[in-house]
Amino acid sequence: MSQRTLALPLLFSLLAGCAVGPDYVRPAPSLPDRFIGATALDQRSATATAELVAWWTGFGDARLARYVELALKQNLDLAQASARVTQARAGLGAANAALLPSGNLGGQAARAYQSVETPLGQVLNSQPGFDRYGNAYEASLGASWELDIFGGLRRGREAALADYQASEAGATATRLAVAAQTADIYITLRGLQARLDVARRQVATQQDLLSKINLLYGKGLAAELQLRQAEGALAQVRASVPVLEAGEAAAMNALDVMLGATPGAHRSELAAGGVIPVAPRIGATGSPGDLLRRRPDLIAAERRLAASNARIGVAMAEYYPKLSLGGTIGSATSVASDNLFTGGASQAAALLGLRWRLFDFGRIDAQIALAKGQDAELLAAYRLAALRATEDVENAFSALVKREEQAALLAQGEASLGRARGASFAAYQRGVISLIEVLQADESLLRVADARAQAQTESARAAVSAFKALGGGWQAEPLEAVAIRPH
Repeated sequence: MSQRTLALPLLFSLLAGCAVGPDYVRPAPSLPDRFIGATALDQRSATATAELVAWWTGFGDARLARYVELALKQNLDLAQASARVTQARAGLGAANAALLPSGNLGGQAARAYQSVETPLGQVLNSQPGFDRYGNAYEASLGASWELDIFGGLRRGREAALADYQASEAGATATRLAVAAQTADIYITLRGLQARLDVARRQVATQQDLLSKINLLYGKGLAAELQLRQAEGALAQVRASVPVLEAGEAAAMNALDVMLGATPGAHRSELAAGGVIPVAPRIGATGSPGDLLRRRPDLIAAERRLAASNARIGVAMAEYYPKLSLGGTIGSATSVASDNLFTGGASQAAALLGLRWRLFDFGRIDAQIALAKGQDAELLAAYRLAALRATEDVENAFSALVKREEQAALLAQGEASLGRARGASFAAYQRGVISLIEVLQADESLLRVADARAQAQTESARAAVSAFKALGGGWQAEPLEAVAIRPH
């Protein structure tokens, strides 16, 4: 074998080991070592602790946990996310197939009838034994293979793999969002029911007050002004009930939709009511840098960045020639089918193809510039997503701590105002104070009790936001495994 013959496959083998375009390097956003709100969060007093993997069980509400688990099985947003993963998996399969040879098997049989009025038919018809009917048979096996010498196809596979991993991470992010939204709606519903209970108790209190004033008015011991003031106060409290009931119905409908059910499917069991779930302690908050490995939306953003980097190589590979090998073997005859695979009917062909966009470099330059611009955009998007993820955590920690402080202070105020209301009514009965002061005490008590229920609700919702911001709700793999896991 000559030196030139040896050099050609050696050159191909050397070139096959390299791929044009930049090799991907995962960026490392600059993040602090510790969350600002972590110290205050550690000082919270909570009876239960929730781990990130299944944080919804830490609220101590069996119905909340059941609804979250049900949503993770039946939610239609998750069904859409799963379908997107299937589409990305198909794209990865196509990219893998592009690196392999392709083959095809073909065959045909034809029967023709020749006219004797055409010039060809007239010539043939002049021959002895001419048969106007003709048969033709053919069978062939073909194969072709594009030699990925400069790595364009391998860069395409890298992009498809990263896209697939981004879709997987996106589906996980949707799963976390569904769990958090389900818990948030449930907690909001319990908060509305607690506020409704406060309003209804206040309605009963105002009705009792109106009954007593009516009794005094009938005996001539109370003025009509006092009676009308009590009636107005009762109407004002009653007017708050329909608004809260409308919010309760909307929350029930929203929860049913999250569970993949028609609105009203779970209304009977939800209408029974329940207490506002208490926010648990967060088992492990980690550091801001841990978010890059825990939050699936950040993993998805990083994988999209990796895909865009690989597409720069796909564009740059167009600078270079593309070689392909092809071949066909088969058999063809126009006599009879039993002669089809005889030695005389055999045929074969081999092909070495070359495609080179030699005079199209201007378009290639534009495609490379476009790919680099998209990569720069996604890099900025990833860095911004990391900063916003840290912001989400800090905001959730602050809201959780401050809302709990607010709820504790309002609970103290509610107890004090409850005693003040009892004392004011007793003083009114003795004639020491006017009815106006009793009504003011009622209004203050209603306002602080309603605010306390809202603060408890918001503290529990802030805990849900914190778990979501930390990427809780799944068992995170090391980022390296997510990036290179084979598929």
